[in-house]
Order: sequence, then structure tokens, then C-alpha cells
Amino acid sequence: MENQKQYPMTQEGFEKLERELEELKTVKRPEVVEKIKVARSFGDLSENSEYDAAKDEQGFIEQDIQRIEHMLR
Repeated sequence: MENQKQYPMTQEGFEKLERELEELKTVKRPEVVEKIKVARSFGDLSENSEYDAAKDEQGFIEQDIQRIEHMLR
């Protein structure tokens, strides 16, 4: 049996997290995917700061998505 932490919150707080999650999935995630695609087109990834920054941003977005999904369970 999995031990899940409970996050007490108001209905307003729950709805705010749902909206944030929706924005991350439908706006932020596709934006960063496009940034990665553009940065990859610049060529050599070993010295491509745009690519590195976009991959870092992608990691933060995915982390936020997982955190919010966990809180909403």
C-alpha cells in the first residue's frame, strides 16, 4: 500500500492548481518543445547555450507538472 501525503486545500486553491497544471501542459510544455526544436536546428549541441537553457526549462516544467499532479491526487 502506497503512503500518500495529503495536501489540505480550499476549493479555490484546488482550482488554481488545476488551472496552473492545464497551462503547464497546454502552453508551457509545447512552447519549450518548440524552443528545443529551434535550438537543435542551430547545430552542434555541445556548445549550444539555447539548447541547454531550453532543456533546463523543460526539466523545471516537467517537475512542476509532477508536483501538482501529486498534490491533486
